[in-house]
Amino acid sequence: MPHCSGRRGAPAPYSVLCAPRKGMPVTHQHHQIDYIELPVADAAALAASKTFFGQAFGWTYQDWGESYADTSGSGVGSGLNADREHRPQSPLVVLFTHDLEDTRAKVMAAGATITREIFAFPGGRRFHFREPGGNELAVWAES
Repeated sequence: MPHCSGRRGAPAPYSVLCAPRKGMPVTHQHHQIDYIELPVADAAALAASKTFFGQAFGWTYQDWGESYADTSGSGVGSGLNADREHRPQSPLVVLFTHDLEDTRAKVMAAGATITREIFAFPGGRRFHFREPGGNELAVWAES
């Protein structure tokens, strides 16, 4: 998912949820997994995770401030989130939709609990929900 061409300096962590990064095909498919966000404890853990994944798997990064790094080379859109106020508790799977309000209504009707209401970030909007089995996911749409 995200490379924020032209949006440098946007507030982390949501600044990275903008446009496909260079070299990655546009794969935003309605109601399909589009992005995975991995939580890290703090800036030191972010640096350690970047070093680990870089050495082990050859991933590279685009930093968005001191608390978020967008991965490149991971096979899917992904990022590392160290923002204490916004990082997920566990890896966060993010789905894409063409109609955020319609998808929100569908997940509610299917029994989900909204854990974070719709909010805007540079390039789009998203919400988080917990499905009946206990997993938290998010859904995003372009602006």
